[in-house]
Amino acid sequence: MSTDPKPGAGQPPAVEDLDHHECWRLLRGVSVGRLAVWVDDHPDIFPINYTVDHGTLVFRTGDGTKLQAATGDTPVAVEADGVDADTGIAWSVVIKGQAAPVRNQQEVLETVGLQLFPWQPGRKEHFVRITPDTVTGRRFKVAPPLTWWTPLDGTTPSAPE
Repeated sequence: MSTDPKPGAGQPPAVEDLDHHECWRLLRGVSVGRLAVWVDDHPDIFPINYTVDHGTLVFRTGDGTKLQAATGDTPVAVEADGVDADTGIAWSVVIKGQAAPVRNQQEVLETVGLQLFPWQPGRKEHFVRITPDTVTGRRFKVAPPLTWWTPLDGTTPSAPE
């Protein structure tokens, strides 16, 4: 009788690195992501709804911290992800690059034609285009909770102070 473990036993599940085209295909399939920016002396994250346009991401926003931080000199990152509930296969794509306001009149008209509608009401008159320097992604099987659950997960939290 063999005592050798099964192949792959005790090994973390495989992670598949996605190629450039697959990353863009996945990004076109969802419209919500998280925009990471640098604000003053700290990072901040904002949910955005976006659309893919010719190898870039475009989102709308109003005046405020998000617009100011995104269109400054510091690069930004956008992360979007998804999971297939039937197969348990998840994916995550990250774009890093520079964001800039859309100002050219022709480009503004073309961007309006993207039918990018914000989820939250209010003035969202600024269109911002993110031109990526890098696009990376990965796909993986979501691990069942029993493989990562620890006894501490069920403890009662302490009372608020």
